[in-house]
Amino acid sequence: MKKAFDNKKYLELQQKHIQKRINSFGGKLYLELGGKLFDDLHASRVLPGFDPGVKIKLLEKMKDKVEIIMCISANHIEKNKIRADLGLSYDDEVLRLVDKFRQLGLYVSSIVITLYKGQSSAQKFAQLLQNRGEKVYFHKYTKGYPNDIDTIVSEEGYGANDYIETSRPLVVVTAPGPSSGKLATCLSQLYHENKRGIKAGYAKFETFPIWNLPLKHPVNVAYEAATADIKDVNMIDPYHFNHYGKLAVNYNRDIEVFPVLKNILRKISGKDIYFSPTDMGVNMAGFAIIDDQAACEASLREILRRYYSYACAYKKGQTPYDAVDRMKMLLNELEISPNDLDVAQVAKRVSKESGFPCVAIKLPNGEILTGKSKTLISAPGAAILNALKVLAKVEDKPLISDEILKPILKLKTEFLGSSASQLTLDDVLIALSITAIKSPNAKKCIDALPKLKTCEAHSTFILAPSDEATVKKLGIYLSSEPQFLDSNLFGN
Repeated sequence: MKKAFDNKKYLELQQKHIQKRINSFGGKLYLELGGKLFDDLHASRVLPGFDPGVKIKLLEKMKDKVEIIMCISANHIEKNKIRADLGLSYDDEVLRLVDKFRQLGLYVSSIVITLYKGQSSAQKFAQLLQNRGEKVYFHKYTKGYPNDIDTIVSEEGYGANDYIETSRPLVVVTAPGPSSGKLATCLSQLYHENKRGIKAGYAKFETFPIWNLPLKHPVNVAYEAATADIKDVNMIDPYHFNHYGKLAVNYNRDIEVFPVLKNILRKISGKDIYFSPTDMGVNMAGFAIIDDQAACEASLREILRRYYSYACAYKKGQTPYDAVDRMKMLLNELEISPNDLDVAQVAKRVSKESGFPCVAIKLPNGEILTGKSKTLISAPGAAILNALKVLAKVEDKPLISDEILKPILKLKTEFLGSSASQLTLDDVLIALSITAIKSPNAKKCIDALPKLKTCEAHSTFILAPSDEATVKKLGIYLSSEPQFLDSNLFGN
């Protein structure tokens, strides 16, 4: 895959720009940090060369100036909201993120439970944190929000919230997911800082949409595809165009809330701070794109994968059909089709010819290999083994003997109660690692596992959750046909 993004340039530009924004507010900035901090895999897929952890590296470069406030909504705790990509509840994700920040030497000063109205689960979570020595604050619903500005910016509104003690110039306000109260926390802090005569400002840091790319640029359309289930829509920022006479891209929610936010900031500071939602952002990613064509090609493939993802989620009852319909509209706008994925074409053709479920995988050199579900090993396991043999440059012979595979399957079915007739990808990789103790070829294949990262794969059926998770852990870009492997209701 061609490199489209220069991380080094991005880090330099981003650090300078954030420091400039800190200085513009007299030395203190509350930075609302959205998106994924450690694993921004969407960005790395649409901008080949983008480091999924680049935001963390940015904070590490500025660690002496940075402190972090973690936000979590009491509603999310109460409803046990899950982060879909990790399978973790939001409260567990807060704990994980705090640990990861501190392991990197970043200062997490406090945790704020937002939208609090006495939820017992939120109280228990706060007690857990306080028992471990963490500073915990509660912020309630803001009285008067969104239209009564005089009440919002008063002792009844933001003034009713706890004031969070901070000590560093850059206060990063982040959360385990969207709608966690990051913006309200920043604005509440600005109100309290202003009361105390402390100069401070607000800015927003999100990677997408990229404001200085065209509205219908594939990178920006890929953002709409990624948020089709929550119906985010990219738009030309009308406030930016009216004030500056320049086109800039933003999205509907920021544009809709801007008049309210502008008035709140004016009420707090006594003057207009920003003239458009684009003004609020500090993202410099658009200036680090070094190959626009490569970014476009990667984004189009990501959009197609998103179509398959939503189609599968609908089949599993996890998302409404609206998201699939939205994706079809985006494909029509771009004049592309799900069949444009070459790896999908091969998987479907081989499956049709053989009569077996199939997984196809595209190697870095463009070669497409397949694995079929017809033996002890499942289709994803067979495809990965075939790919590893090519990547490791070993003979095209069976890597793992049935003497090792059959006892594993027997253990699972006869002793552990599994109904599986084949070994999962996890089983296969464990068997391969055992074989590698005595087999040089198996050892070479184990060593070749990192080469699977960024390869594309397509399945003619919806993978079992464990297989799908392992494929993604290997860094493979996966898409699947919205079809179950069999007619069983419980297993699917």
